[in-house]
Amino acid sequence: MRKCYHCGRESSELYYCEECGHYYCRLHKDPIDHECNIKKEESAMGLGTFNVYFEGPESQSTRGTEHREVFPSEQNQPSYQSTSASDLESGTRTDGSFIWYRGERNIPENAFEEDSGIEFKGILFPYRSELLHFFIGALLIYSIGLLGFYNPQNQAQLNELGYGWITFMVAGIYTTAFLFHELGHRQVAIHFGLQSKFRLLKYGMMITLMGLIMGIITLITSSRALPAFALPGAVVVLGLDTIDRKTGLCKAAGPTINLIYGSILLIISFIIPIYPINYFISISASINFMLGAFNLIPIGILDGQAIMKWNKAVYLLLAALMVVLLIGNYILIYLPTNISPYYQIS
Repeated sequence: MRKCYHCGRESSELYYCEECGHYYCRLHKDPIDHECNIKKEESAMGLGTFNVYFEGPESQSTRGTEHREVFPSEQNQPSYQSTSASDLESGTRTDGSFIWYRGERNIPENAFEEDSGIEFKGILFPYRSELLHFFIGALLIYSIGLLGFYNPQNQAQLNELGYGWITFMVAGIYTTAFLFHELGHRQVAIHFGLQSKFRLLKYGMMITLMGLIMGIITLITSSRALPAFALPGAVVVLGLDTIDRKTGLCKAAGPTINLIYGSILLIISFIIPIYPINYFISISASINFMLGAFNLIPIGILDGQAIMKWNKAVYLLLAALMVVLLIGNYILIYLPTNISPYYQIS
């Protein structure tokens, strides 16, 4: 039995939408109900010829690959048929770390190459190797993590105990928590045959550099830690449609990686019977739970909104597990020393 392309429910009666080329159930047969981007774009643009824009993660746009004539007869008139799909038009939308580009056949095979004809604005060094983007992003995140966790007084005590390396370990886990999250998005997209790469974002780099400056000021002045944010880059995915199983799984991959990574670290914190190593590994676990929980907030460009629209049950399960583990982990970290499971082990 066929499934609705929007909600995934099986139905014996499906309707074909000529605007986006997919089948939908009775509840989602109208373009507005299945978020048919092309219909929205036509209604918003009005009559005449317009460029289809390729929007980047920072709402920057670049020229697309084709033009489209919109006539009065096409306005707000859904059309369905039970025969084969017509050719998809090129259309776009952006949501968080993803660039959604409707119509996979319109995307060149080498979209991330300079001669592809696609111009990525809002992205730094758009055609350089992905390894360079990862290296710069990891270096910046690690630097902010190290500045955030480094405290001269605490570091002196750790050095005396022979555990001075722990601060660098936590900064490393902070870095991998972010990178593994992005790699989760990337690998699931590649699994579905989509072109996907990690790219540095211009505005994200500016925010990250400001966070780096704040961390340096905090360290030099020995003052209270100033707010510091690290978002140097994100995964760019080409070929996703609107909210469907493929998109939902790509979005859910990031928080799921943080959930698994944090859970493994939490288990390790109970296995290693050495304080303060176990204590700081528990803190490292909380970093993953916090990052995953933040991205599951169902607003704006965060992962949570797309996951909730795709499958509320999956969203609620992920969110519940993340919040329970986050709260439980924090309780363990801040328990009084006389009952803490970490302080009792030496």
